[in-house]
Amino acid sequence: MALPASGSTLSRFLSSRRIQPTDITALATWGVFAGSAAIYLVQPFDWIKKTFFEKPEPEA
Repeated sequence: MALPASGSTLSRFLSSRRIQPTDITALATWGVFAGSAAIYLVQPFDWIKKTFFEKPEPEA
């Protein structure tokens, strides 16, 4: 019985809410955190070094 009431309350809250500058800041912060965590977990440093910093050998 409570599901329709809670669903309509949630949709009413989300539709009446405007995006605040704090929301943008929080989104950017979480994005940086998620990107940093992904790099920490994968640790693609060898691939980055080979791709961007080493010069390819010229073909003979």
